[in-house]
Amino acid sequence: MANPTEDHFFKVALRMVDRAGTLVRDAFEQPTSNVETKSSNTDLVTETDKAVEELLIRGLSKEFPDHKFIGEESVSGGQKVELTDAPTWIIDPIDGTTNFVHRIPLIGICVGLAIKKQLRAGIVYNPITRELFSAQKGKGAFKNGFPIHVSKTEELNKAVICTSLGIHNLKTLGEPWLDNALANQKKTVLAGVRGHRAFGSAAINMVYVAQGSIDAYVEYGLHCWDIAAAAMILKEAGKPFNLMGRTVLCAGTPSLAKELSSALTHVEMETEGDAIQED
Repeated sequence: MANPTEDHFFKVALRMVDRAGTLVRDAFEQPTSNVETKSSNTDLVTETDKAVEELLIRGLSKEFPDHKFIGEESVSGGQKVELTDAPTWIIDPIDGTTNFVHRIPLIGICVGLAIKKQLRAGIVYNPITRELFSAQKGKGAFKNGFPIHVSKTEELNKAVICTSLGIHNLKTLGEPWLDNALANQKKTVLAGVRGHRAFGSAAINMVYVAQGSIDAYVEYGLHCWDIAAAAMILKEAGKPFNLMGRTVLCAGTPSLAKELSSALTHVEMETEGDAIQED
């Protein structure tokens, strides 16, 4: 169970996320946005993305000067991914940046907290739809204050699953990866899956599994900031999770996870930094 100190960490983070949500919502409602291109035109960064991370890190640092941070924009700027025993906030300022740029209202401000390399809290906030997903270790998972739980679907032919072609993998893994990804989609169709969805945000995909809207989700090549906050929510909604492996395969039930996994040809990804420890 979370202790009073961690409760304080969590409440401060909620306040910071709410402030960040106002910033994102105001920018989203504008007709245009200044966009930079990093490595390709599929990896878009808005000035809002940067402003949100700065707001969160500045606010949390002011309250907790001894805490550490792993942020998407900070790492893009050259900071090393380093997870220590110190309280560490893992931040994706806007997960679903392409959605944001194209004004598709499926985005998440993601803030996860690890202490002694264990996930202790997670917040995923979509400020456009005003959906606030949150969890603390041992306290359950919630959406806008109401408990949520994973689905009970056990068979792939009764499941709706999230998959993504994850075009970010094309640059590093090449066309063989793409062939494999397309083949995996074909395999799930032939296995009778009810439908595929792709929401353009790993965090949104995962919290929709956590609330039972989606039965399973699989993707490769993600980073810890994409999934840390949602992983905590998913764990508290009923499923274990491995954070640093850069591979997501989560489902509402063990039997569905096993059937989906056996239907796929998996891609091996190197881990990113030290692994989150499970207690």
